[in-house]
Amino acid sequence: MAGNHCYCGSGLEFANCCKRYISGESNAPSAEALMRSRYSAYAVHDANYLWETTAPKVRKHHSKSALLQWAKDNHWVKLEIINASENIVEFRAYYLNSRLQAQVHHERSTFVTEGGRWYYLDGEY
Repeated sequence: MAGNHCYCGSGLEFANCCKRYISGESNAPSAEALMRSRYSAYAVHDANYLWETTAPKVRKHHSKSALLQWAKDNHWVKLEIINASENIVEFRAYYLNSRLQAQVHHERSTFVTEGGRWYYLDGEY
């Protein structure tokens, strides 16, 4: 990552952006901040953060090993936020798959707050 810019495309240094949330130093203050930090977690292969920031009521449908495999199988290139409201973030995640073929994951994600923390609930593809 050139210049240590954050993977999420904010233009900030990784240490001053998503790393704060991934490391547990602080909680993401909004759905968009959580979306950006989850993208960065894919880029740095942090399945624990991805699982922990998935809404507790839907975690049973996800596994840390599957999250880690998806993160590692792809090279994460760029995140584009298309639209963000209080609890919905539409985005495109650009990546290269294991065969180095360019891919785009387009999703409209829904987030919820529980106990003062934001969580990923689900997404429409």
